[in-house]
Amino acid sequence: MTSPTGTTVSPAAPSADAFWADADRHLVRYGGEFCREVIEHASGSFVHTADGRKILDFTSGQMSAILGHGHPAIVETVQRQITTVSHLYSGMLSRPVVDLARRLAGTLPDPLEKALLLTTGAESNEAAIRMAKLVTGRHEIVSFARSWHGMTQAAASATYSAGRKGYGPGAPGNFAIPAPHAYRPDFTLPDGSHDWRRQLDFGFDLIDAQSTGSLAACIVEPILSSGGIIEPPPGYFAALKAKCRERGMLLILDEAQTGLCRTGTWYAFERDGVVPDILTLSKTLGAGLPLAAVITSAEIEQAAHERGYLFFTTHVADPLVAAVGNTVLDVLTAERLDERAASLGEFLRDGLLDIQQRHPVVGDVRGRGLLAGIELDASYEAGASTDLLGARITRRCLELGLHMNIVQLPGMGGVFRIAPPLTITEDELSLGLALLDQAIDDVVGGR
Repeated sequence: MTSPTGTTVSPAAPSADAFWADADRHLVRYGGEFCREVIEHASGSFVHTADGRKILDFTSGQMSAILGHGHPAIVETVQRQITTVSHLYSGMLSRPVVDLARRLAGTLPDPLEKALLLTTGAESNEAAIRMAKLVTGRHEIVSFARSWHGMTQAAASATYSAGRKGYGPGAPGNFAIPAPHAYRPDFTLPDGSHDWRRQLDFGFDLIDAQSTGSLAACIVEPILSSGGIIEPPPGYFAALKAKCRERGMLLILDEAQTGLCRTGTWYAFERDGVVPDILTLSKTLGAGLPLAAVITSAEIEQAAHERGYLFFTTHVADPLVAAVGNTVLDVLTAERLDERAASLGEFLRDGLLDIQQRHPVVGDVRGRGLLAGIELDASYEAGASTDLLGARITRRCLELGLHMNIVQLPGMGGVFRIAPPLTITEDELSLGLALLDQAIDDVVGGR
């Protein structure tokens, strides 16, 4: 605005009370309550509030900022690319788009070599499911009962962890199979361990009973994140792919949160030696900016093209975010962040196991690399509510300067999801562990 003398002055920032009054009056609430902090800026592993507080970000924003906040290489790329070309007509191509498609193929095993660049995880899963339906000529989709694949129609119809009630019918032909949860097994061997093979057989027996003979694809996360950091055991995905092959289905792996080094390898599916028919990436690919990808084989892409595959969106193949994706690959490679995530993941896991030893309310520690989870155990105290405990511990963490996220699903204790930036230091991890330990102690005490 302009002063009476004609000079330009910056408007004063509204007070915190005015900020929240505006937020409460004008924002649509889109899931849960807003964190009651006004965030002014973010750098590295921390976000900074308007009142001067520094909060350690143990969720990488929305599980996306794998290079931390304000990484110099990302900042430089955005500043440079915005002055050249940031957005084009969707039928035009730019060098960053083709470069990123080629480089992504170079990080993946054969036959994954064709990429479609989009914006969000929901959009990439939507595009993958649409492709699978067109190529197979079928429409039925199978996913895990605690899955999260997005909030658009096909992705939401394949999402079972939340958000299904009250919106009318989903896409026809969607089915769920049980998620293989070793801490809470529904099928057990004589020694009490999880009998995942029998569980998988049972799940597909139910699918076969319900299917009209039009099974197109199975879409699953290598580690279910919103489902409570559930990691299927070694051998599971090979068996799952065999089930798909027997039925002529495609296997789609959604690596929104596990892709690009977070679990200690470039892709989580590498542990299992199973290559999906279609791979979806998002979140981590843009390191906090809206960038996603669908990657498949030349054979599947050709079949889709011949059948008239259409996914023409406003921001398909945008140059700005593609340039950022190239920089993300540069940093991941140069700083060997796959190895860093593996070693820091061990450090994090040791710290969480130490917390578990001293706090019986922590029932389980699980995850891989820098994607970890701890599950609260309601049985540690008669009548205890893990929902309430989880909310209180989360709130206390924030008061102490640690941002945590807790997943609360029926039939499970509260599960803290821990996904810090891959650039986090051991000292910062130690700080986060100490704050989490103190928060648990403050809320439930040592036992």
